[in-house]
Amino acid sequence: MNIDKLPFDERIFDNIRPYNDSELPAALKRIAESEMFSFVADYVFPDINVADLKCKLLKINTIKQFQEMIMHPAIWSIVQKTSDGLSCKGFEKLQANKAYMFVCNHRDILLDAAILQILLLDNCLDTTEITFGSNLMQGELVVDIGKSNKMFRIIRGGNIHDFYRNSLEVSAYMRHVVLQKRQSVWIAQRNGRTKDGNDKTDMGVLKMLSLSSKLPFVENLKELNITPITVSYEYEPCDFLKTAELYVSGFQKYEKATNEDLMSILHGIRQQKGKIHFAVGDTITEQQLKICDQYSNNDKFRALSNLFDKAIYKNYKLFKTNYIAYDLLHNCSDYSQHYSVAEKNQFLEYMNVGLSKIDGEFEELKALFFKIYAGNVINSVTNSPPIT
Repeated sequence: MNIDKLPFDERIFDNIRPYNDSELPAALKRIAESEMFSFVADYVFPDINVADLKCKLLKINTIKQFQEMIMHPAIWSIVQKTSDGLSCKGFEKLQANKAYMFVCNHRDILLDAAILQILLLDNCLDTTEITFGSNLMQGELVVDIGKSNKMFRIIRGGNIHDFYRNSLEVSAYMRHVVLQKRQSVWIAQRNGRTKDGNDKTDMGVLKMLSLSSKLPFVENLKELNITPITVSYEYEPCDFLKTAELYVSGFQKYEKATNEDLMSILHGIRQQKGKIHFAVGDTITEQQLKICDQYSNNDKFRALSNLFDKAIYKNYKLFKTNYIAYDLLHNCSDYSQHYSVAEKNQFLEYMNVGLSKIDGEFEELKALFFKIYAGNVINSVTNSPPIT
């Protein structure tokens, strides 16, 4: 499937694309009639009568209206309830008439992309289409909310042949979105969230972007306007769940429990996150692509992934939790000027309470927990992968 020869007819992407405006009213009716609607509405919109919210929902006719009238206030409600403030930088560099391929570090299943959307709207920019794994597109309510919110499906699993075919389809669709629909796209820098504090761009993600065009390397990727985004959380979403997974993975293959991804989404939404920061990096230039193009085969994409890593590391917002974890992990006081003794003790108390609920050797759990937070400091200082 080569995008160079694709018609503009989106029906070839019906298996993965989001809803369009004509499909939205039926989806919103299903959402309003869902048994879970009242539960979700009470949490996100506690000051609005559920019947009134249903009425509002059923009057919406376009995806744009749904995002502006429902999703924007819903995500802002979550941010206000579970954070100590949201900041951002770099959005002034984005052009309203230009579509971008945003490649972002990935710390929370839902909120990384969801918060980006409200920041784009607040900066008078259009929202993006959003990649969403087929493993997460489970249940009618989740599917309807996701596809009404410009999420498109990436099919997970299968054999090597299936993987290549699915990658080619997604690549073709994303290029179609950027070049023909003139819409931006959000995609994570890797398959799945970073769990060990080391944001590392998967070379395979960048190779996948290139699959849908036969243009040479530089022209192929330049037309996508690939732009790195860095998200930083003061308190890592699902930090203790990630610690437990890392611990188990140290001595056996980790098997996810039933509905574990859904539980992680809910936990990430509800968990207190401290401060949150989003930074838009500089769009990858033709000159940077030409430098990568000097290498052969996979080394081109390896050089490009290293370029992305550096761009993401450069824009970390380092919080006191990161500095405290670094000093505790290395048994030093290198960054003690960034926090007080009281703040250090508060962080230790937070850690001890969380780790006490996990079965495992405490010192090993503690080291894994510290690495989740310390990784940002190590990466931003060394500008290279920190933890092995």
